[in-house]
Amino acid sequence: MCSCQRYEPAALSSTEAPSDDIPMTEEETEPSEPETEETEPVETEPPKPLDTRARTVAKGIYLAYAPVNNESFMDEIIRVMDETELNAVVIDVKDDYGRITYDMQGVPLVDEIGASSGAIEDLPGVISELKAHGIYCIARIVALKDPYIAEAKPEWALYKGDGSIFRDNAGDAWVNPYKTEYWDYLLDVSKAAGDIGFDEIQYDYIRFCTERGVNEVVYDEADTLGRDKISIITELVNYLSEELKKEGLFVSCDVFGTIIGSSIDANSVGQSYTQMADALDYICPMIYPSHYASGNFGVEHPDLQPYDTILGALKLSERELSNSYIEGSNQAVVRPWLQAFTASYLGSGNYMEYGPEAIRAQIQAVYDAGYDEWILWDAAVSYDYDAFLSEEEAAEEQAAIEESRAVLEAQREFESQVQEETFPSELQNALEGDGLSESDEAILSQDGPIVTYESESAGGL
Repeated sequence: MCSCQRYEPAALSSTEAPSDDIPMTEEETEPSEPETEETEPVETEPPKPLDTRARTVAKGIYLAYAPVNNESFMDEIIRVMDETELNAVVIDVKDDYGRITYDMQGVPLVDEIGASSGAIEDLPGVISELKAHGIYCIARIVALKDPYIAEAKPEWALYKGDGSIFRDNAGDAWVNPYKTEYWDYLLDVSKAAGDIGFDEIQYDYIRFCTERGVNEVVYDEADTLGRDKISIITELVNYLSEELKKEGLFVSCDVFGTIIGSSIDANSVGQSYTQMADALDYICPMIYPSHYASGNFGVEHPDLQPYDTILGALKLSERELSNSYIEGSNQAVVRPWLQAFTASYLGSGNYMEYGPEAIRAQIQAVYDAGYDEWILWDAAVSYDYDAFLSEEEAAEEQAAIEESRAVLEAQREFESQVQEETFPSELQNALEGDGLSESDEAILSQDGPIVTYESESAGGL
């Protein structure tokens, strides 16, 4: 897998004085000059209504469309979710080939180009059964990797300078992100998924292609209008998010883990971690240990050290998002994709079996980084259910996490207060050159000396 407010009118104010219906004398009815100059009414923006959507702390797994057709398999999935901490599933609605996985209704272009594959026989029925068991349902929609529509509507495809359609290493065409007409198709497909009961729309491949030969792609200035990769992807994400939130749907995007803290990777794929987080409900970095090179986060063999790799990636996530956060603004909840597959392709000595122990190590790293949600990816959908806690065990774990975080927060608050008391505000600007002013010397004589610590970077206090 690669990647990826409501309106409430304000009360109108009146500039007219109320009438008391008392008759006036002839003198009083004579026009007179106003005592004060009339002022223009102040226009105020209507207040943003509260977001009343009920959020779920999702702990889920990806389900490919083939197993979804298997009734006994789905019965087992539901049983496991009834008995364990698992409470969410991600199901393909628009797959890696641009095909709609079920008989989607209400989207004319889907019918026009024959996009429905019917791979899932009764997806509305499946979603209905899942929701009857309280399972949170996420629709995976592959965005800009859409070879089916790129062939059906070639005017939306990526083109090289020689006039030929660009194709990736697998021979698949991609959609040009600057073709905003395609955005509405994505939106219509997403709304249709919401209509059959999905709670959340999750976009994958919502990025520029980075495969061999992509540097030969040319873009028409009439389409780009001076917008770079990050600008257009951010604009697309904002558009889809704003429209789908009006429908009561949650919106998320899958993103490369390497864009966190790397402007080179971010500019290459067009994904800005912080800007996308500003628009979304959830942002889902794909931080599979097997996808990191040796040395990342100080880990020699990332796939062999799942806890350290996940913790390092999410600590970087926390730093990036906290540095960009503006008080009172929206910022997405971080819900990472974790590895539930064995990366034997890395070669002997560079990988390990990703069974229950490796999965729990990753989940623990999520909690230790201060996050609460996660989704597991295994394209083969061969999950080892022993990796998951029972509902009772999960409740006990959550209580321990909350207690630990409360203690840590109290410790941070205490350290902050101690620091403030150790260095009184009266002495913030006390130093003059290498000494103290006479007034500060007087303070010292009353309060005693202040201990200063040498700093390698500042050379003093």
